[in-house]
Amino acid sequence: MSKLEATLRGLVEPSSVVVSSGEDLAGKVEAAIAREDKRCKEKQQVPLRRKPRLGPLSSKEGHVELAPLSVIHALGRAISLDRQGAARGLAEHWGCLKYLWALDAREVSGQISLSGEGRSIQQQYKRLQSEELGVGFGLAVVERLLRDLYPDHSVSVVPAELALRVGWIRTKLKYRPRFFAEVWRPGEEARVFPVFCKGHHGRRSGSYPQLASASAHVEAVHVGPWNQTPALVLSTELSAKGPVVVHALHDDGDGGVLPEREGKLDTSLQDLSRPPHITRPAEGNKPESTMTGIHVLPRHSGWFRHVLARMDAAGLMAFTGDGEGIARYLTKRQGKKYYEKPGHAAVGTLQNVGHELLGTRFEGTDHVFRIGGDRIEAFSGLSAEFFELVKSGCLREYREKVGAGLPRRPHVAWDEFWGGPVSVRPDGSVLAIRGLPTKKKCSC
Repeated sequence: MSKLEATLRGLVEPSSVVVSSGEDLAGKVEAAIAREDKRCKEKQQVPLRRKPRLGPLSSKEGHVELAPLSVIHALGRAISLDRQGAARGLAEHWGCLKYLWALDAREVSGQISLSGEGRSIQQQYKRLQSEELGVGFGLAVVERLLRDLYPDHSVSVVPAELALRVGWIRTKLKYRPRFFAEVWRPGEEARVFPVFCKGHHGRRSGSYPQLASASAHVEAVHVGPWNQTPALVLSTELSAKGPVVVHALHDDGDGGVLPEREGKLDTSLQDLSRPPHITRPAEGNKPESTMTGIHVLPRHSGWFRHVLARMDAAGLMAFTGDGEGIARYLTKRQGKKYYEKPGHAAVGTLQNVGHELLGTRFEGTDHVFRIGGDRIEAFSGLSAEFFELVKSGCLREYREKVGAGLPRRPHVAWDEFWGGPVSVRPDGSVLAIRGLPTKKKCSC
């Protein structure tokens, strides 16, 4: 077996990621918050608003079963419209591919860790690696936790900044969630969770200030009643010596409920200009007041579910490389015009490829690149049945079929006919990798 094939086969190895939570972590983060608030007061600054009930997921540590390719796929889907990754100027989601060689599922007793290549990167790239792998691991864990908490529901993740552009005047909000995770089932109420996830290359203690900062980011958006929005904050420890550890806390508020909206999903959205503030209700002798932030009031919650569903569809189309499909689901303020007409060849992809993978036909786009001396082909797409529905604007029917069709968990396997690892997510998206023959040099 060649080194390339061994590396690719390692991407589908059944593996686990340590998820650290518990009262001890919550206490250490609370102490980090107290230190930061004290510094602010010493500088005569106002301390940040933070989630008041940030606590442990459980009383003990656990493990989440993940294959390395599932983490890379989760990262690719998340940043397809995020505009914050390292692939700015190229198809955004291909930025995930640089981590194919960075993860190892075999070195530390079946737990995912950084590979030799992942540990040996130069110092100036470590921050980028920790930021993006923090997103990949964080969201993979979030999706798994929410699927366990809400069986028979789908979980969709969309970039928060782009979703909020539809309804609120752009402001200089320094703190805001990075993503929204929507838990939904057709014909029923949904729940939305603001999510913020980061990563670092230090020790466990490096996660305390990251989680403290994340508590301010997720506090910036309230959905439904004031101060009742559930949220998840995560910090991924990318150790140079041990396995990857995801440190996670949450706020278990009763808000974040979004009503059924299927009848509206196929209609387009218009940009609104709501004021960027959170309304705090009157309490006792204190009158109603406002504070800086984003508040999706109960009367706007159905509209917000509409926004999240169409953002998810736009992300799927971005993952397949279909610019026309992306434009269908975005508003002017979200950058619709950039996808309505062909752009420069260096700034996008083109949906023009189909493959049968693990017995299912997929439509999407491909990319050929090199890692070291090896030529690699990557294909990203959506199942052909779902692709036609989303591309044509039939979002309601797509969601109904997703709710009744694919398995609830990501599936990763080696496809012998394709010749490489394949990852299929419950939303119908696929990421497939394979090695290509190295072209021989001309001897003439």
